[in-house]
Amino acid sequence: MLSILIPVYNYNVLPLASELVKQCNSCGITFEILFLDDASQEFTIENERINLFENASYSILEKNIGRSAIRNLLAKKAVYENLLFLDADTMPVHNTFISNYISEIENKTVFGGLLYKNKKPRQEQVLRWIYGKKREALSLSERNKNPSNTALVSNLLIKKEILDLFPFDENLTKYGYEDLLFFAVLKSNEIEIKHIENPVFHLNLESSSLFLSKIKTALENLVFLDNLNKISKNESKIIGSFDFLKKMKLISIFNFVFKKSEQKIERNLLSDKPSLFLFDIYKLGYYCFLKTK
Repeated sequence: MLSILIPVYNYNVLPLASELVKQCNSCGITFEILFLDDASQEFTIENERINLFENASYSILEKNIGRSAIRNLLAKKAVYENLLFLDADTMPVHNTFISNYISEIENKTVFGGLLYKNKKPRQEQVLRWIYGKKREALSLSERNKNPSNTALVSNLLIKKEILDLFPFDENLTKYGYEDLLFFAVLKSNEIEIKHIENPVFHLNLESSSLFLSKIKTALENLVFLDNLNKISKNESKIIGSFDFLKKMKLISIFNFVFKKSEQKIERNLLSDKPSLFLFDIYKLGYYCFLKTK
């Protein structure tokens, strides 16, 4: 009935496995939980214990294949027609998480939402925490205003037949914008995303410096997608802002101002009170740099 699919990379997923097995057994459903490790070096001994659970498995790839390819591989391995994708660093907020999805099983695509803990983390993790709470942990009413642009694969129920028709784009091997592209493809093929209140906590907060590094990698992906016309300004505010600056012949001026203020912006983003406005400026500035270098 249900295949729960979880890509893993250097993360202890044993607690997540335990919780999911418990909830599935409580619901009395037919299920499998597949953990596929993308050639990790850490937590492999702990994660091997998942194989002791009935209907759950953990296996390790010999070579890292990337975020899109591993999700496609998980979908191919899945036995059942209903797929539930979760990220390794998530945990259901409620003990009715699985049963809530079972009640939505007839829908083609369902996103349950994402939450972050309220306790403020250490200073070096504040940027990721604030970004997550303000930009990802959206209310149901906010998500319903733009269902395709606010869904994430980190907590997604979807029919296997849809993945067969519209797999994740494996040209994206690095971090960033896989979700945006995937949901843009579904939207262009008139596949609606239903949003419900069935959240998971996002638990793993990387350091602000690592997050900025990953954002730069993600923006390289966005340039790649924009150059191939796979993402439009309707799906990406950054592309829309760049197109506006280009139309107004302001790219050179914006680049100059950004390079002068880049280090000052970074200091703010690495502080305990980072500004998301400056974060947006930083992303646009780096995107402009990539597009014009």
